[in-house]
Amino acid sequence: MNLMQLIGSANDVNNAANYLPIALQILFAGGFVAFMILVSSLVGPSRKTDDKLATFTSGIPTHGDARSPMAIKYFLIAILFVLFDVEVIFFYPYAVNFKSLGWSGLLEVLLFVGFFLVGFIYIIKKGALKWED
Repeated sequence: MNLMQLIGSANDVNNAANYLPIALQILFAGGFVAFMILVSSLVGPSRKTDDKLATFTSGIPTHGDARSPMAIKYFLIAILFVLFDVEVIFFYPYAVNFKSLGWSGLLEVLLFVGFFLVGFIYIIKKGALKWED
């Protein structure tokens, strides 16, 4: 039995032995990271001075409370941007495979765009994109 037959037979059966190299690589990587963190904490310098322990402020004197309230509109716009930006990513698989998907794929993409536009129109009607109060 040659190597190609062994590789072919291992790919035909999905068992735990096929995942052993992946598990070993994850264990080795985790062990290496833990070892390097341990070595750096033991070997590296650890002189704690007042300058090192001071809060970094970029030379600007601090004033006020860091917990000052912000407008919810900022967060709403940020969340809507992420939502619609991620939805655009779903167009990529269709663009790559549009010939093989045929008319059913086109129908599904049109439904997706329809739902996308309904959500966008809802957001506009609710006034979520208006900054003026």
